[in-house]
Order: sequence, then C-alpha cells, then structure tokens
Amino acid sequence: MTNRRFDFLRCALALLGSVTFGALPAVAYEAAKPNIVWIMAEDIGPDLGCYGTPALQTPNIDKLAASGLQLERAYCTAPICSTNRSAMMTGMYQTTIGAHHHRSTIGKLPEPIRPITHFLKQQGYYCAIGCGYGKKTDFNFTVDKEDQFDGNDWKFRKEGQPFFAHIQLGVTHRGGWWEKNRKESADPVDPAKVALPPYLPDHPAIRLDWATYLDQMEKADEQVGEIVARLEKEGLIDNTLIIFIGDNGRCVFRGKGFVFEDGIRIPAIFSWPGHIKPGTKSNELVSVIDMSAEVLAVAGAKIPSYMEGRPFLEEGVEPREYVFAARDRWDEVYDKCRTIVGKRYKFIRNDMPEVPYFTTHAYEEKVRPIRPVLWQLYQDGKMNDVQAYLMQPQKPKEELYDLENDPWETKNLIEFPAYAAEADKLRKALQDWEETTDDKGRYPEPAGHITKQEQKAIADRLQSLKDGTAAYPQ
Repeated sequence: MTNRRFDFLRCALALLGSVTFGALPAVAYEAAKPNIVWIMAEDIGPDLGCYGTPALQTPNIDKLAASGLQLERAYCTAPICSTNRSAMMTGMYQTTIGAHHHRSTIGKLPEPIRPITHFLKQQGYYCAIGCGYGKKTDFNFTVDKEDQFDGNDWKFRKEGQPFFAHIQLGVTHRGGWWEKNRKESADPVDPAKVALPPYLPDHPAIRLDWATYLDQMEKADEQVGEIVARLEKEGLIDNTLIIFIGDNGRCVFRGKGFVFEDGIRIPAIFSWPGHIKPGTKSNELVSVIDMSAEVLAVAGAKIPSYMEGRPFLEEGVEPREYVFAARDRWDEVYDKCRTIVGKRYKFIRNDMPEVPYFTTHAYEEKVRPIRPVLWQLYQDGKMNDVQAYLMQPQKPKEELYDLENDPWETKNLIEFPAYAAEADKLRKALQDWEETTDDKGRYPEPAGHITKQEQKAIADRLQSLKDGTAAYPQ
C-alpha cells in the first residue's frame, strides 16, 4: 500500500468519527465507583435509528449510542420477561436456578446465589428502582429484605453515595396506551414507510400494527432523553455508566415468546464518558447475564465464582463462542425450546414439536391484534411459503439457520447434508451446556412453583383443547 493510500484511509477513518466494528473495547476500571443507570425498555428489538431502522426518529438513544458502545449481537437468555429478568438479576441462566417458567415462583434463590443488588450494596451503592418511571421487577423468586432495592429514586441516597438505578420503560409493552400514544403523537410513524420482515404478509392492518410499535419506540426515546437530561442537570453524567437494553424481543408475532432472533436479540448500548470510546460498535456475542457481571465489575465488586455471566469489557477477556436461550412454559402454554447461537449459525431444538408456533394463548389473543388477520390470510391461501411456515400444525424437531445469509431465519437448513457437520457441532454444544448448567427444564415443574392464577389458566386451556373450542387447531 502506498503512503498516499495509507494517508487517505487514515483521514477517512478520522472523518468517520472513530466508529469501529469488531472486538469489544478494553475498559480500564478505576476506584471511582461510578453511578450505574440501567434503563430497560420492555418488549423491544433493535428497532432504533442507530441500528438502521427506517421510518422512525430516536435521536436521544442514537446520541447515547454514538457516545459509547453499541452491541450488534446482544441476546436474552429467554424470550419472555420474568424468566430473562430472573437471569439478568442474578447473572445466572434461569434454567440453572429453576426460574425458567413464566410466571412462577421458586421462593428463595438456591444457595449461594444472590441478586446483584446484594453485591452492589456491599460496595456501598444505593440501589434505586423506578426513579420516576416503571418499578417493575417481575422475578420468579423472592428477594431477601437486605437485598431489595433501597428506594424508588437515587435522590434519597446519602450525599456522595454512588447509586445503581434500575429504570423500566413500560411504554413499549403492549397495552391500551399504544393507540393513545399514536393518536397524541405530532408525527406518528407512517405505516407505508415501515420495513416489514419477510415472514409477515404485506397487509394494511399489519403495517399499522408495526408502525404503532415504532411509535412506542419514539416515546421511549423521549423518556431516555429525560433521564439523560436529569443526569446532566444534577452534574452526574460524567461519572455515570448508562446502560440501555430491552428485556426481551419485540412484542409482535414471531418475536416475544419465540427463540427466533426477533424474540431474543435486543438492543444494548453502554455509555461511560472517559471510559468507553465514543462511536464503538461490536459484533461479538454478549448475553444479558454478562451485563450483570459487567455491572459488578464496574462497581469494584468481586464476581461470585458461581456466576455464569462474565464481564466482557475488561482487557484480555475472551469473547463468547456461543450464547444460549430457552423457552419454557409461558402462562398456560407449556413448551420447551432450546437454542444456541454461534458466530454464523444458529441451532434450535423443539422438545415439544406438537405445540404449534401459532398456538392458542390467552395473552397473545388479547394483545396482538394481527393474530386473527394472520389466521384469516392463511385460511384464504394468501401467504407464501415463508409466511405460512409458522402456521403449520407442528414445529420441526430441529432448526438450523445461517444468520449471515438469512438473518430473518426463513430457510431451515437442518435437512441439508451440506450442513450436517455444523448441526452436529451445535447440537452437541447445546447438550453439553444443558448438562453443565443442570438445565432444570429437563425435570417436571414442581406444583408448588405454579401460582393459583396460572393453575386455573392451564386447566382452562387443557379443557379447551379437549373439547375442541381452542381458537386454532392443535
């Protein structure tokens, strides 16, 4: 390469504002004990301007991403809130601690496991929940009093005390406020401009539903802007690590509740002035349980030896080869899916293939208005093969996808001989993970873990399947 060519590339990179892709940045931890603000929006995918999503405006989150690290391949351990939150709060797979059914209660955590608040408090942190926004916890276990959040706002801490603030943005969770927010928006997202995934038919009702979802992303962006503005006003921004993530995938069909990418891949942004290089992007695999470990590392806490998550910003840390996720009972619907995601390929094992993707589920019937639209389009023969794939009466026992060439997971490669070796490798790695972590999904759910409300819902569903009154053929 000529010197002139080298100088040209160096200047071009400078003009790009030091945006980098690839390995995670090494972060030097100091004894400053920064404040930590963990913002978690419910039921969202990486549908933000900084992730390249068209038709919407998310300037505050985009600015946050530009100021720090944007993870391109961050994953939940489960596609449903309570199970993933249980993992996130402990740095442990929900399947390891028995908190893998939504919703359930295992009572106290098994010894010696503690929530991350336990270790943050040992480091002198004031732990706040909500701070003017959502205070949802939704863990499938009870928390000892000494490990609970100290209050609902960091303003109640002692002078000079570092704080950990866990803030929930519930606006993106499905609810009646979706339509209200859209009506009140000065510039609602144009349904004609949204980019639908190939697995959804191009129908006006589906476009409107997707646009309404993006409206909530814009509303969440406003709230992120408010939180950052408060930190700036109080002179805290320069000594605060801000984390923005989703609690599971987007609440649309094939998203939340499914172990496809749209159910488990989430946005994840880390901003820490003076510590994380602005404009950094990484394609390394990161699990939410790693984020829990990272929080403890930043706070100066010793990572418990039992913790399955691991810090990922420290110098010398080897990137993950795989991330894992699991789907088990969701309310009244029993299912069992396990998935392993590698650098390029993804393997899914469906242990209950008799449970259809498009199964009867009270929650989904209530909050996903396009379900009857999808069913009617399928009945009328107005779906192509990709769109009709999820309407089949049974799931395949195994699935294999090439995420590099098929990011929407539209072509199952499991039956192709050319991919047999890759499937075997991932299949074995998944089995090894289940055995190593003692995946509790291999055992029947203890009756005492099921709430009375869920017991009734399960019984009602079984009866509807038995007498043939279920919404969809099973």
